[in-house]
Amino acid sequence: MVKNVTAAELAEKVDADERFTLIDTRPADSFEAWHVRGAENVPYDPREGASEERLNEVDARVDDGPIVVICGKGLTSTPFGFELDERGYDDVSVVTGGMEAWSKLYEVVPVETANDDLVVRQVQRRAKGCLGYVVGSRRTGEAVVVDATRQTDRFKVAAQDAALSIAGVLDTHVHADHVSGGPALAAAVGVPYRLGERARERDVQYEYGPLSDGEIVEVGGVEIEVLHAPGHTTEMVNYLVDGEVLLTGDTLFVDSVGRTELQFGEDDASRGAELLYGSLHETVLELPDETRILPGHVTVTSDGRYENGSPGEPIVARLGDLRADLDLLGLDREAFVERLTENAPEKPPNYETVVAINTGRETVDDEGEATELELGPNNCAA
Repeated sequence: MVKNVTAAELAEKVDADERFTLIDTRPADSFEAWHVRGAENVPYDPREGASEERLNEVDARVDDGPIVVICGKGLTSTPFGFELDERGYDDVSVVTGGMEAWSKLYEVVPVETANDDLVVRQVQRRAKGCLGYVVGSRRTGEAVVVDATRQTDRFKVAAQDAALSIAGVLDTHVHADHVSGGPALAAAVGVPYRLGERARERDVQYEYGPLSDGEIVEVGGVEIEVLHAPGHTTEMVNYLVDGEVLLTGDTLFVDSVGRTELQFGEDDASRGAELLYGSLHETVLELPDETRILPGHVTVTSDGRYENGSPGEPIVARLGDLRADLDLLGLDREAFVERLTENAPEKPPNYETVVAINTGRETVDDEGEATELELGPNNCAA
């Protein structure tokens, strides 16, 4: 009998290092671009059925344990699961919703703070490595959401579970790797949506409140200082929360810095790199070593691993440690610009369309289309 498992149940199996064989039935190119850690690729087309050769591949890879089958949306994995069942495998499960469901899997992680009034929740989108935040005041029960993804209910629940009500929604910048949920979340809960004031130069069509460099956003007794930090994009801002933690968006990660050519283009990427160098050395690195960096992404490899940290654990770094350990921060301006412009990684898929959606110049109303635009891990680090 073929059973169903959810993406969350699959994550529990992976994290617990349970003994099972995960078979991904998507075409080889889709598998190579992005898959769950530990998966084996056995491409399958239900119109053709499983050949004896394909089934022999499974026989060679399965070690007498349970089998879990996954595909793009759960459409091809199900008939493949039935073929395995008919072949005599008696513990076969299919992941409901496939990789599409995997791409929407979240963990909400508390971040420790020195201020008892300050509440910070890091909302991790596991498969893409997107990191959003709920930041609030325990005393007043108010919060802002920063860098919400389009699964906005995840942020509503994270706030609710922390006994906080959402009083505002902020984005650090116009995102290129995923559809922002910021405007939709703000509209849904009836609160202001805010971006850095330079966003007007990106032709943002959404109604938003502009945030200027040095402006203070108050959330109960918690103060959030806006720091203009151009480089990844011209309108990028970082948020210094209570002088304790810095939400860096795509300026600084725990293992790299933001790439600069997505907005500026290949021909002008050096200008973005120059701006980023200035933002890092004249703004971010001017802060105390004890400042904790909470980035907008964590790097996820094509085989589904976090490069730093683990899902369900806070992705955070002490600024002093990054200053000492991250070689990019030790380069002079010329070497930094050269490094960023000569070694740009592959661009995120569909990034131009995603940017057009996040500026409000295009819309995406179909859930399937939005999912297709976002499939795969983020690729915003240099």
